[in-house]
Amino acid sequence: MADTPRLDVPRGRTRGVTSFLRLHPDAVGQFAESIARFLGTGRFLTVQTIIVIVWITLNVAAVQLRWDPYPFILLNLAFSTQAAYAAPLILLAQNRQADRDRVQAEEDRARAASTRADTEYLARELASLRVAVGELATRDFIRSELNRLTSDDGDDRRERLRRRDPVT
Repeated sequence: MADTPRLDVPRGRTRGVTSFLRLHPDAVGQFAESIARFLGTGRFLTVQTIIVIVWITLNVAAVQLRWDPYPFILLNLAFSTQAAYAAPLILLAQNRQADRDRVQAEEDRARAASTRADTEYLARELASLRVAVGELATRDFIRSELNRLTSDDGDDRRERLRRRDPVT
């Protein structure tokens, strides 16, 4: 009973093959993205096309070299191996991109909510300013009152001057 591990105690680190194969997820993801970016370029397609043309030419025209005893089987194996590694790397790169897109979308939603709240606040402030301005005197009202007062003051001054100076 003492040799069986307890379920409530964490396992210790092992020094075997599994500890050697543990890779940093971001490093693997960055490597996968770089491979996926390279596989999607015209340069890769051009180089692969040239290699295939040379391979087929050597297998068809240079039969006496016999460098590939089973023509096109080795080429097919190379394509299969490439596809076996490329597909998971491309999927990993797509998953990482989807994660980045998800984070970006959440940030965009938060930014849009903040902008909406700011806009609503400014609209409320603008409405309160309009109400306050509506209660204030307008420029035309002030001008008319000033004109009335200056004309009244002018008449009053003339009257006072007439009373003081009887010569006029």
